[in-house]
Amino acid sequence: MAVALAAAAATLPSRAEADPLEGLPRGTKRLPDGTIRLPQGYWRHDDGTIGRSHRQSKWKRMRKDWRLYTFVALPLVYFLVFCYVPMVGNVIAFRKYIPGSPFPYNIIGSSWKGFTYVEQFISNPAFWTVFNNTLIIAALSLLFSFPLPIILALLLNELRSRRVKRFVQTISYLPHFLSIVLVAGLILQLTASNGLINSVLQGLGLIDSPILFMQDPGWFRPVYVISQIWQTVGWGTILYLAALTTIDDQLYEAAAIDGASRWRQTWHITLPGIRPTMIVLLVLNIGSFLGVGFEKIILIYNPATYQTGDVLSTYLYRVGLGMVPQYSLATAIGLFQSVIGLILIISSNLLSKRLTEASLW
Repeated sequence: MAVALAAAAATLPSRAEADPLEGLPRGTKRLPDGTIRLPQGYWRHDDGTIGRSHRQSKWKRMRKDWRLYTFVALPLVYFLVFCYVPMVGNVIAFRKYIPGSPFPYNIIGSSWKGFTYVEQFISNPAFWTVFNNTLIIAALSLLFSFPLPIILALLLNELRSRRVKRFVQTISYLPHFLSIVLVAGLILQLTASNGLINSVLQGLGLIDSPILFMQDPGWFRPVYVISQIWQTVGWGTILYLAALTTIDDQLYEAAAIDGASRWRQTWHITLPGIRPTMIVLLVLNIGSFLGVGFEKIILIYNPATYQTGDVLSTYLYRVGLGMVPQYSLATAIGLFQSVIGLILIISSNLLSKRLTEASLW
């Protein structure tokens, strides 16, 4: 009997074998291959003991690095005061706003109107003319202003002379730093009836009488798009040139050994290397698709070119701050523009993430 009990006891597992996780931190798991996985924040020393990292709370880390957080304090205050707090005023798109009303009706409006102002601008044919102008000008600007900086950056990247490269970069960057008022003045002077363009065309015998560029609705869009390209193409190359520096030179060397031409290297190495930057900038441009440059258009257009040059931002300005201000109607139009922009940037980001795995978030 004693021999049988001893044999049975020998077959039973010991306490340590029965519970191999005893004494280990809570959350420790035993994997199917027999190894032990410690929870996050723990690790095993060389001598077999278990160590734990003591993580500081967020507030302790912020108090410790408060000097660094002061750098973002002013930008946060700026966005809070000028971007987020004014969002409260969007409520007057659904309420009747009367200036000079007592508080709080001077902020939120006096009476509820629902979707009256939304229906008012949707049923207005002038709004849809302006909306179509905005889409056409924005599409033309995106079609030319987005790929041209990429092409210029690729061309600059191929230059071997640093002096020539810096000279071209400087010349192409300068228009970005010019005042919009100065750019508008140059456009009006160059396209005037006795301006440089008409003088050159008449001198070459290409035209008999001056072309009234700024009085002809058909010329407004080409003039605007060309001036936009001239002003932005050089500045837009900065990010692409920075992205080009991150591409490993060994890839080009390997491609050259395999017999790839410069065009093949650009197509299979350079463009895929800067694709994330291209996608991010494209998504941002699509997000601001309806925000066509207000300052330049309002400085160079006139009633004669309203037919093709009037866009949402300028129409919104005239409605909200014109001879008879309509604050609630202008707010409803601006809210519509913001909602469309939000939908565009979210949808383009999701589409980019699905197709290229590169996105803003």
